[in-house]
Amino acid sequence: MSDDLKTRFDAAVAASTTLAQRPDNPTLLKIYALYKQATEGDNEADKPGFTDIVARAKWEAWHKLEGTSADEAMQQYIDLIESLR
Repeated sequence: MSDDLKTRFDAAVAASTTLAQRPDNPTLLKIYALYKQATEGDNEADKPGFTDIVARAKWEAWHKLEGTSADEAMQQYIDLIESLR
């Protein structure tokens, strides 16, 4: 991972908290999943039960990114945040 990519990712993370409008739920899930993939890698957690709808949606969004490299997830995160500004 290049220092430039990490710097731009950190800036995008900061910018994500100051967006003019709150993104819709599918976009929020994508932001969450890309962040988790970029910072933690593939989802190794147990799948939440049916009763925890929010946790299950987050788990599934992150799980869909399995195999995506940290660098690729960071770049997608940066691109997504920039598209929302």
